[in-house]
Amino acid sequence: MTFKEKLHRIVQKNNSLLCVGLDIDKEKTPPFLFKSSNNPYFEFNKAIIDATKDIVCAYKLNMAFYEVLGAKGFDLLQKTVCYIPDDVVVIIDGKRNDIGNTARKYAQSLFETFNADAVTLNPYLGKDGISPFLEYKEKCSFILCRTSNPSAGEFQNLVSDKTPLYQQVARKIREWNTCGNCGAVVGATYPEELHIVRKLLGNDIPLLLPGIGKQGGDVEQTVKYGTNNKGEMAIINSSRGIIFAGTDEHFADAAKKQALSLRDTINKFR
Repeated sequence: MTFKEKLHRIVQKNNSLLCVGLDIDKEKTPPFLFKSSNNPYFEFNKAIIDATKDIVCAYKLNMAFYEVLGAKGFDLLQKTVCYIPDDVVVIIDGKRNDIGNTARKYAQSLFETFNADAVTLNPYLGKDGISPFLEYKEKCSFILCRTSNPSAGEFQNLVSDKTPLYQQVARKIREWNTCGNCGAVVGATYPEELHIVRKLLGNDIPLLLPGIGKQGGDVEQTVKYGTNNKGEMAIINSSRGIIFAGTDEHFADAAKKQALSLRDTINKFR
């Protein structure tokens, strides 16, 4: 099954474009878990997954929050990925890239060792840093195009040949999409640029859209400009606003309430 087939099936099954980011953080994790469990982060992730697995189309795990824990973090990452239901998309967000041979090992690590359905990549090195990932034809490589952070424009808006860099990246993503396994990362915090990127990429390339929730992205504009002509091919991510909605024993219920509310708001504009 290709990535896009898997994404389409779970979008239809759960009627959802919502992705929940499992970005663990000791300072925000309910304190009681550290007293009641030998593996508090895994218990936290399990509870969030159990509460939201019928509401989402995907989970995104940002590697920084796991790598900081050292060897335990890599074990936690693998256990969490294994716990996610098989029909839900798993995105490992590491924004990896390097020269060809090293990129090949990154691709092997993320797609084989950690069994991701999709990864995030930095396009700065050009095609030879991307190609090893694209060899995994049943997976998806979401390439950074227009990111959601405030200083993104320092490079991404630079103009060459009368065209901003992020638009040139979008065109390259379309050019590299010969096997249908490219995606693009576009921040929901920049709706005008999102609109341009969707036009450049067409209807068949999926977009990973961070920036909803704590970062302030507008849901209506994100759905309007980020989805294709069928109201799909968009994965709208929210992390902190959902998983840390509660701070006590009922944190998973609070997360489910937030996820359900956001899922339904997204669907209102599809």
